[in-house]
Amino acid sequence: KVRLLTPDGWSERRKNQRWPVLYLLHGCCDSYDSWTRETDVEDLAQLRDVLVVMPEGGPAGWYSDWWNHGKGGPPAWETFHLGELRPLLEHGYGAGNRRAIAGLSMGGLGALLYAAHRPGMFRAAASYSGVVHPLYGDFPHTLMDIVRNYGEDPLALWGDPVAQRAIWEAHDPYYLADRLRSTPVFLSSGDGTAGPFDPPGAHDNLEAQLSEMNHAVADRLKVAGVRLTTDFYGPGTHHWPYWERELHRSLPMLLQALRPGS
Repeated sequence: KVRLLTPDGWSERRKNQRWPVLYLLHGCCDSYDSWTRETDVEDLAQLRDVLVVMPEGGPAGWYSDWWNHGKGGPPAWETFHLGELRPLLEHGYGAGNRRAIAGLSMGGLGALLYAAHRPGMFRAAASYSGVVHPLYGDFPHTLMDIVRNYGEDPLALWGDPVAQRAIWEAHDPYYLADRLRSTPVFLSSGDGTAGPFDPPGAHDNLEAQLSEMNHAVADRLKVAGVRLTTDFYGPGTHHWPYWERELHRSLPMLLQALRPGS
């Protein structure tokens, strides 16, 4: 499924009328309706001239065409989003060719992956507390445990992180930095300590690890010459109030990229 937020005038659109598009990708263990359920995205005046696209990505689909031990086949989330959904939006829903993409956690990985896999398709990409370096430290085991918890074979996604390392690297923005050179990127994360939206004394080990991997990717992107904006805001955990705030903070960059001539 896909949820759309349509721009003003959309229902009276002319046959060839087109709008810029913002893809918003959900995180792990969630679904296509999470952005409207958890944030004020429907009420943002800045998005009244944009077609906002929120596609289903599976609770643990990782925005990838799964390897399936070399056989390929479903699930094929990248093919669904970029090969099937995009033309449908363009042919029947007024989507234009000016696109930006953003996502949280698992969706932050998806945003950078899609921009890197298809250079030029997206004019900007933003990641909020994103899993932007799956091969970082012991995170491969965490990722595979998540897949296993949803009843799937964890080796079916990208294979073994050692034996099939090349496949993992092909889905890790740290190793795709050069392919993002033409795309402005926004990275944000907290450090896992209690922030303004948390009870006193809270600590989030996941956000702390994501902070480390985001800093590593930021350094890599800078070396590659990527136009990078970061908001490493310190105290904050892996929760929706931060991602809503970061959507607000990244919107100027995303919308600037969607303007004609940008």
